[in-house]
Amino acid sequence: MKFTTLEESEFVKFAKKNPYRSFTQTPEIAKLREKDGWTVYYFGVKENDELKTASMIVAKPTFLGKSIFIAPGGPLLDLEDTKLTNFFFKNLRNYIKSHNGYVLHIDPYYELTQRDRDGKIVENGFNHQKAKNNLLNLGFKEIKNPSQPKYLFVMDLDKKTPDEIFKNFKQNTRNLVRKAERKGVKVRKLNRDELSEFKEITEITSQRRNFNDRPLSYYENMYDLFHEKGEVEFLLAETEIDGKTTPLSSAMFMLYGDEIIYLFSGSDKKYMRDYDAQYLIQWHMIKYASENRFKRYNFYGIRGLPDKNSKDYGIYGFKKGFGGHVVELIGSYELPINRPFFYLHKFLSKIKNH
Repeated sequence: MKFTTLEESEFVKFAKKNPYRSFTQTPEIAKLREKDGWTVYYFGVKENDELKTASMIVAKPTFLGKSIFIAPGGPLLDLEDTKLTNFFFKNLRNYIKSHNGYVLHIDPYYELTQRDRDGKIVENGFNHQKAKNNLLNLGFKEIKNPSQPKYLFVMDLDKKTPDEIFKNFKQNTRNLVRKAERKGVKVRKLNRDELSEFKEITEITSQRRNFNDRPLSYYENMYDLFHEKGEVEFLLAETEIDGKTTPLSSAMFMLYGDEIIYLFSGSDKKYMRDYDAQYLIQWHMIKYASENRFKRYNFYGIRGLPDKNSKDYGIYGFKKGFGGHVVELIGSYELPINRPFFYLHKFLSKIKNH
């Protein structure tokens, strides 16, 4: 086996067919990172000229001149293949060490344990604990509060018609979709010059729910990078109120590989109970996914396993109403490269946060 740098085109060709692909492991996301001063690399392992694994990696000096290296949504690697996993990361660690790096972060799009609709482990379902053990044995440490979600909620669509999917919704969810339709709510796609309408709704939602919204420039950049390829859509639900078109809810979706990912959204609280437009947006995109032969609809993150006492249980309940099941990912990890700098950074960060 040979560890090697890759051309962007070579990486793209491999990623398109890889079962662990993620929209965050794309040259488009690399270009977004470059705008913020990150350096982009493509690495892989070849055996007899056949590419066995690959990853897009970004790096940036962040601490005393030392660089953090990140594989967002990567690597594209079967982590249960111990030989390949060890070879890839040992060579990558050596490369990072020789290029002034002090830590490597990864968050593979790789499932750990099979779970059902309620988040319970499926009896006799798959368990990829070996993959996690392989990472731990290499010295990776699991990040306890990662920026990327560890649990997702997804719906399998393969070979199901829209009618079959709709019948699998919970009755209350079906009723709320029909209610929005009866109330005259319409859903439409937004053009780039209309993204400020999307941003206005996400902004008021972030203030209401106390989270940091992305700037308008982020949404515009994502549109510029992905829309021409048909890999991002921004939807707006609106209705006529007293003769005026009023925006009710908006959502952003990634269309990558064989799945559609519900990434960001917002709703104007003044109209949520009267119109429930957020339900119609989901149904609109689920129908699109089914009709265009996507295999999976990904509602994206839920915080931890479902807990009725959690402040975020309502978000999980909303997603669960459409059907589907919980996906537990392997998680996010960091690998110390330069240990003195790694632990000094940890120590100083802990002091700063206190």
